[in-house]
Amino acid sequence: MAKLRITEIFHSIQGESSRVGLPTVFVRLTGCPLRCIWCDTEYAFTGGETIDVETTLKRIAAFGCKTVCVTGGEPLAQSSCLDLLTALCDAGYSVSLETSGALDVSGVDPRVAKIMDLKAPDSGESARNRWENLACLTPRDEVKFVLVSEADYLWAKETLHARGLADRCAVLFSPVPDRLAPTQLAEWILRDHLPVRFQLQLHKLLWSSVAGR
Repeated sequence: MAKLRITEIFHSIQGESSRVGLPTVFVRLTGCPLRCIWCDTEYAFTGGETIDVETTLKRIAAFGCKTVCVTGGEPLAQSSCLDLLTALCDAGYSVSLETSGALDVSGVDPRVAKIMDLKAPDSGESARNRWENLACLTPRDEVKFVLVSEADYLWAKETLHARGLADRCAVLFSPVPDRLAPTQLAEWILRDHLPVRFQLQLHKLLWSSVAGR
């Protein structure tokens, strides 16, 4: 039976994406091959507990919530993540996957909403973007840019237009807390008439002192 290394499974409010505000069960897989300078889940890089998919499903079911987000770390760094995603869909859950976009998403069950994070230059990991993944995106998916500077914003704006992202799926722009002022980002978006959704991390407004929530 497929097994996963899992840092935590918890019930919270979705703080990002078009699902923001929804009660959600989060499954945080352990490990990530990237090291973004603004990462807020470094505690998930190592450790965790090895759990098979069947046990994971039982733990998720105990929360009584039908919306599930598989996140990390980088969940696709574990091959069994694909088995978990399919099992969740088969069990009738509404499933989203938060992924860096650095790993191949072509094997993800088509019923899953992929929330793909393209890395801007100031993340330190923009060279890891796997541009072939864009061809796998559908209208149910979303592309997220986490931005720390004006240079990041200009890069994201150029990428948005050059890659035709808004024609593929929803596009999200988010400021790194305490690094880029939310008002500044909002003003740039309005000035440039970008077809994107501005977002703040709602979970950090609600539980700023709790890592990962």
